Amino acid sequence: MTLSRPVRLLAILMLLASLGACQTTKNLFNIGDSTKDKIETLEVEPLYALGKEAMDDENYDKAERVFTRLVARFPYGELSEKAQIDLAFAQYKLSKPEESVSTLTRFIKTYPTNPQIDYAYYLKALVNFDRENRWLAKIARLDVSARDLGAATQSYNDFNEVIRRFPTSQYAEEARQRMIYLRNRLALHDLNVGLYYYQREAYVSAAGRARYIVETYPQSAYDADAVALLAASYAKLGQDALAADAKRVLESNYPEHPYLGKGWPERRSRWSQLNPFAGEVRR
Repeated sequence: MTLSRPVRLLAILMLLASLGACQTTKNLFNIGDSTKDKIETLEVEPLYALGKEAMDDENYDKAERVFTRLVARFPYGELSEKAQIDLAFAQYKLSKPEESVSTLTRFIKTYPTNPQIDYAYYLKALVNFDRENRWLAKIARLDVSARDLGAATQSYNDFNEVIRRFPTSQYAEEARQRMIYLRNRLALHDLNVGLYYYQREAYVSAAGRARYIVETYPQSAYDADAVALLAASYAKLGQDALAADAKRVLESNYPEHPYLGKGWPERRSRWSQLNPFAGEVRR
């Protein structure tokens, strides 16, 4: 059967397209094979340079593969130690917090005197800090009494460890600032839980949570709200003397607090429905 000229032309074009696709696929595999060959054959110095080049290009997938193999092939030496720090950073950038923390924990345990040990502690805290920020993006869908602050608490403790162990480190001041932020976040969480209890008339639990905030997060941005919650809870429980004491503390330290002058404000916004002390929340 003889094909017409348009049909022959279409068949030729389809064949060329198919060959081009095959060649592209072959080139992709060749690129992968070339990188794999380098990872398996290069000596430690050029292999580390390959990983750093990938990091500079923000190709963290490739950097992770290179540094993982470098550490496996050359488990000892200065470049191997550096590669482990770089590997943890690549994993952090790839949103692999568990892997990054595991790499850093192993590094800290194995190389406690490494010149970059302060950075290892700092990066570990930062990984958990970013995990906390991803959690904050989801909290609107969660019940206030069911939120998990494990990452925030761990990050707070990790930054505290940076300051305790390395008070003169270049990372110490930033660690302090992030601790202030986290302390306020943790205090706000507990305040929300206390208010949740209060709104449901669980006044003993509300008072307990208010005391916890004052004792655990002194000088947080939510001290005044916690004291006001304590006074209100004691009043509901009929503990007039304790309620009066809490109110006096509030009057002495936070005389402008809405609880003192206005009582319960109108519950118009979502926050004011939750927080009977103020119509506006400090963030």
